Amino acid sequence: MEDLRVLIADDDTGMRTIMRKIVERVEDFVLVAEAGDGKTALDLVEKLKPDVVFLDVEMPEMTGVECARAIQDMNPNIIIIFATAHDSYMGDAFEVYAFDYLVKPFKVERVIQTLERARERLLSRAGRSVAAPSARPRALSGRMMLRHRDGVTFVDLQDILLIQREDRSTVLYTADNGRYVTNDTLGDMEERLPADVFFRCHKSYIINLNHIKDITPYGRWTYVVRLEGTTHDALITHEKYEELEQLFR
Repeated sequence: MEDLRVLIADDDTGMRTIMRKIVERVEDFVLVAEAGDGKTALDLVEKLKPDVVFLDVEMPEMTGVECARAIQDMNPNIIIIFATAHDSYMGDAFEVYAFDYLVKPFKVERVIQTLERARERLLSRAGRSVAAPSARPRALSGRMMLRHRDGVTFVDLQDILLIQREDRSTVLYTADNGRYVTNDTLGDMEERLPADVFFRCHKSYIINLNHIKDITPYGRWTYVVRLEGTTHDALITHEKYEELEQLFR
């Protein structure tokens, strides 16, 4: 696998130097860019598509939390790590599903541990083989009409595995390795799908409950949902995880 790409955003040049040196110490990571404000960071994320982004909270042009929200809408799989002197923003940070929240001054070992966990998560995702779709009975019938710039496409509902926000669009992944892009929002999709089969587990994901393979921890208050028949996975918040537990009891 290629090196994992890191972007550092902090308006303190000294802190960027420290973080750069830490990243250089950890195997499999390479620093691809630095930014001194939130807007520049967001532009670089869109251009360079890093795997990991370190964000300070208080930055010019756009705060770290605002930047994180925009990154989530571009690609919710990007690992966001906050590194800030202000612990009062921790709640806001985890609302945007941050992987970790480092409070300055932090120990070098603490950052290295976070990067090692991020590496484990990223390598696991990249190296996972595709599970064959199970022969379970289909839970529903019917089709969905998807509107897009080239017209409309009809998709069998039972084949939809995952719906997510990606590059500011809504993308559906299906059991036959299909990928469909629509201008509809996730909220629009949620209203059109049967609630007993499709579950909004995260602000950026809807999953088919019949295709859940397993759920594992991710960061502090978030979990990863792996789905049968696809290498794409989803995030689920702690609150939604508890709700899911109730559904399966």
